[in-house]
Amino acid sequence: MNTQLKTPATGRLLSLDVYRGGTMLLLAACDHYGDWARNIAAAYPQQPWLMSLARQFEHVEWSGLVLWDMIQPSFMFMVGVALAYSAASRARRGDSPRKIFGHVVWRAIALVLLGVFLRSAHAHSTNWTLEDVVSQIGLGYVPLYLLWRGGVRVQVAAIVVILVGYWLFFALWPLPGEDYDYAAVKGAPFFTGFFAHWNMNSGPAHFFDQWLLNLFPRAEPFIANDGGYNTLNFVPSLATMLMGSLAGGLLQSERPGKQKLLTLLAWGVGLFCLGWALHYLGICPVVKKLWTPAFALASGGLCLVILGSLYGIVDLAGYRRGTFPFVVVGMNPLAIYVLMHLMGGWIIHTLTTHLGPGPFLIFGEPYELFLKNLAIGAILWLICWWMYRRQIFLRL
Repeated sequence: MNTQLKTPATGRLLSLDVYRGGTMLLLAACDHYGDWARNIAAAYPQQPWLMSLARQFEHVEWSGLVLWDMIQPSFMFMVGVALAYSAASRARRGDSPRKIFGHVVWRAIALVLLGVFLRSAHAHSTNWTLEDVVSQIGLGYVPLYLLWRGGVRVQVAAIVVILVGYWLFFALWPLPGEDYDYAAVKGAPFFTGFFAHWNMNSGPAHFFDQWLLNLFPRAEPFIANDGGYNTLNFVPSLATMLMGSLAGGLLQSERPGKQKLLTLLAWGVGLFCLGWALHYLGICPVVKKLWTPAFALASGGLCLVILGSLYGIVDLAGYRRGTFPFVVVGMNPLAIYVLMHLMGGWIIHTLTTHLGPGPFLIFGEPYELFLKNLAIGAILWLICWWMYRRQIFLRL
């Protein structure tokens, strides 16, 4: 197997490919069977650290932040970085603003519908929900581009307005009465006091979805999202994408590389601390499933730190050993994401049909789901490698 990296297009940010590829591989190799980490930890009750590690591979129930909660923010953030590069590249090639905007609109519509399609892949009818990461990116893509065209000051101002405005949207919304039936809307009163404004399925975004999603044809009326996610999450996650576009603009600038690195790290640490300060001061909780402003700041800060660290290692120091598996996926993220949703179950079914269950039980039953996840990730990586060797890249 030839693992020599092909030279990417001029000006391509290799650290972004590594970040994107690492995130996608983590998802592809860990997501299909969600209980794998907990099963392993449960087999070793005398090792409590394993349960702590297992919690990193499942979303927190409501408030907090673990590794698994960083996957979607990373996607949103990297879309912002990529847009800054792709739009600038198109402009340099001579594409008119009108042509670029038309492509942005087309991509936004395609992403929204792709998210609906993937949510409906194993359903009996179209599942019209818009909280999926792909649909969320599509909903925010046009305003992201328009704000990016406004320059740095416009983007920074937009982040502030979005986060403050969205905080007010929830903070000023009347709290439900004592007779509010959380169970009927699959919700839960996780918080008391002021933070109760951000309880599950009781805030303004929940009621917006009860109106919006019931406008679409449905087998049954939409009551609530089981996980507490909302369509309007795309509004505060737009701030996350703008953080990415600002980072992309910085990395394209003529500033010295070391200055770019320090700026990314400093802003990343600062935003991360600010997000948690809002949480501990009782101003705004860190809740991924509502994409609260505090979560947007904390997770966006971590994204800046991750990208900055990879930029320093891969692009500045030129250390590329071991990056090939991530670049192969990072240059084809849409392909592996779609294949993961459409082929994951089929891959395991086919392997079990021809090989039997034995290969997945070689280390014992606690590791069965883990090995199945790894098998899915490995086969999807091989498909991406085949596409990479033939320079086939799925684009919208």
